[in-house]
Amino acid sequence: MEQFTTLTGIAAPMPLVNIDTDMIIPKQFLKTIARTGLGKNLFDEMRFTQDGAEIADFVLNQPAYRKSQIIVAGDNFGCGSSREHAPWALLDFGIRCVIATSFADIFFNNCFKNGILPVVLPEEAVAYLMDDARKGENARISVDLATQTVTASDGKTFAFEVDAFKKHCLMNGLDDIGLTLEKAASIDSYEAKVSVQRPWS
Repeated sequence: MEQFTTLTGIAAPMPLVNIDTDMIIPKQFLKTIARTGLGKNLFDEMRFTQDGAEIADFVLNQPAYRKSQIIVAGDNFGCGSSREHAPWALLDFGIRCVIATSFADIFFNNCFKNGILPVVLPEEAVAYLMDDARKGENARISVDLATQTVTASDGKTFAFEVDAFKKHCLMNGLDDIGLTLEKAASIDSYEAKVSVQRPWS
């Protein structure tokens, strides 16, 4: 998993509440178990017509936001089904951070396991960053996980809270497999001991 330390990038304003996982990656794209290739279908039903043409007024289709790395959204982002394909699709598109007033629990945890930082801020702070994001590609937002701050393009800074263990994992690029591999020496030692003590097992 890629580390997350700091990020300065274009933020796409999505002033919607209850953006669910079926909106993020519709169910017809869940057949794959690969973590790559889903970015082209991110927000598919919002980005494209049924014949595949781009919907011009959708934010990620607008020239200023095609390379967004941050999304600023409303309440309850990632609600709905627990599909892990949702953070996969966001990450494959290039989104590394989502800022909202609240997140659905399962989606929130899945973000940390896939290298995405979900930032919870008060409504006033999200509204400020939403307005900042509307300025376009020249108004870049900075996110610093070490100091737990989000800085708007004008320098105004907002502090956010994050679980210490989740912060450690994200800053060091450790998903569940990575955490297990950190204990590889101890696991190998245990297996060697057991093979001598209980060779029949």
